[in-house]
Amino acid sequence: MAGPATMAHYKVEQDDWLIAYLKYLLFVFNFFFWVGGAAVLAVGVWTLVEKSGYLSVLASSTFAASAYILIFAGALVMLTGFLGFSAIIREDRSCLSTYFCLLLVIFLVELVAGVLAHVYYQRLSDELKQHLTQTLSENYGQPGASEITTSVDRLQQDFKCCGSNSSADWQHSAYILSREAEGRRVPDSCCKTVVPRCGLRAHPSNIYKVEGGCITKLEQFLANHLLLMGAVGIGVACLQTCGMVLTCCLHRRLQLHFH
Repeated sequence: MAGPATMAHYKVEQDDWLIAYLKYLLFVFNFFFWVGGAAVLAVGVWTLVEKSGYLSVLASSTFAASAYILIFAGALVMLTGFLGFSAIIREDRSCLSTYFCLLLVIFLVELVAGVLAHVYYQRLSDELKQHLTQTLSENYGQPGASEITTSVDRLQQDFKCCGSNSSADWQHSAYILSREAEGRRVPDSCCKTVVPRCGLRAHPSNIYKVEGGCITKLEQFLANHLLLMGAVGIGVACLQTCGMVLTCCLHRRLQLHFH
């Protein structure tokens, strides 16, 4: 029969094996968690640099704010990941506790952000319809509104559309009715191939005649963007759930091991 010393030695070896196994699993989880944070940060920066330039001008600051939230969340996840690596390598229980708390905070923030994203989607859609039509009609091509004019031109070229609901929206705009239009029926940015004064000819072979206009394209973009954000959020949330369970197990095992 094995004596008490043998049993104690076996228990210590078993504890060491379990701790090493949990550390390995948590390290792998933390790596993917950190990569997920980098992905969230990248999506936020991409949104801010590539897309929010015209959306913030044409609608409101809501979409631009979502980009800043993504950047903040991604940076926080990456910092938490670094803390996780440190806690795992050092087997520091206080660091593991802090790591767990940060995972829980990020998880709760993601839940709130997910709910707000769906709530604000309808608000963004309504704002787009109101502000885009007004911007095209009253502000495009006007003195002191060069930023708006550039944003609308970029919008129509990026989404290959013309007008808020259709190219006919331009007929009663302040720009088309002004001398600066030089007889154009639509801005040159409506053209499939942009050349000076190409907006004189509003034929479907020359300009974008998209059903539903730019509003439809923008709404589809927002829907796709929210879907991407939701998919990334769900993926990171699943990782966090696993991470919190593994962190609790490792913390408990270290506590028992050192006592």
